[in-house]
Amino acid sequence: MTVPDLKRVPDNICIVMMSAVGDAVHVLPVINALKRVNPRTRITWVLQPGPAALVRGHRSVDDIVIFDRSRGLSAFAAVRSELAQRRFDLVINLQVYFKAGVVTALTRSPIKLGFDRSRARDMNWLFTNRKIRPHQVQHVQDQYFEFLDALGVTPEPVVWDLGPWEGERQWQREFVSGINRPIASIVVATSKPEKDWPPERWAEVSDALTHDFGMQVVLVGGRSDRELVAESVVMARAKTTPRSELGSGLRKLVSILDASALVLSPDTGPLHMTVALDRPVISLMGYTNPKRTGPYRRFHDLIVDAYGEPGENYPISMENRPGRMTRIEPRDVMEKVQLWNTRYRQGRPA
Repeated sequence: MTVPDLKRVPDNICIVMMSAVGDAVHVLPVINALKRVNPRTRITWVLQPGPAALVRGHRSVDDIVIFDRSRGLSAFAAVRSELAQRRFDLVINLQVYFKAGVVTALTRSPIKLGFDRSRARDMNWLFTNRKIRPHQVQHVQDQYFEFLDALGVTPEPVVWDLGPWEGERQWQREFVSGINRPIASIVVATSKPEKDWPPERWAEVSDALTHDFGMQVVLVGGRSDRELVAESVVMARAKTTPRSELGSGLRKLVSILDASALVLSPDTGPLHMTVALDRPVISLMGYTNPKRTGPYRRFHDLIVDAYGEPGENYPISMENRPGRMTRIEPRDVMEKVQLWNTRYRQGRPA
């Protein structure tokens, strides 16, 4: 069932998107577009604590309901209690999994808009009463824009407004005050080992960025076990010790990425944060399809693509290809650094 004449933006909307940081970044242009059409719209967002730390305080986010999956079944009880106090005109379920369907069922709204049945997994389609039209696989950001299309809203201009916001610039100024070289931020690891690049190779790239390009390398990310291991390897192997800002927190990470002349990252949240900030990013892609989860509309020339075979014109798909990140050699990354140096370092390309 497609949406019949749902061509308006109501005054009270709930967004169900409880996934990772990268997905939260992709939601921001959606809610900005909704607010652009109807500035009175109140946006409530159900999401996890991690990405909540990134978007709390955003101009288009009026309210946040936390879904803490680490609490197990009690997470649903907590969300139910919170949502029982609210009534919405529209719920937009941007996820295709069962848990998102349950949360959608707990919301009080006459219209619950979700994915078409062909894409909604885990019986997620049972929890919505309006569906967007079926569509072939496309970039995740464009996939979210399908919900805007169902409401008769254009996503253009695509605006993230990720920051740094007022009140955060002072910390950013203090951060860069002791650095007298262009900053190259390296995202050392991701949430999935299959998407990671060997940290000893990051150490080699770090040295080349320092010695050949005169940059200050900054390691960024969280403080998970794998990230800490990657940090220790880079620190031990790099001939010139980089600066580590692991565990800075997502809002400070925004300021660090915004202050960077270049960011190097596998497919993970900070990659998409960097694109939203319009800072050049070298993307190391092998496990996931760059055409679906790579940088949106920008910096495609800086992608190190190990996903496809040489000369392969692969389609956009959800297929993951394990074991490919190790195909990327430090020289492949440094070729993209040289391209950045030629094309972006003195300003954006014409």
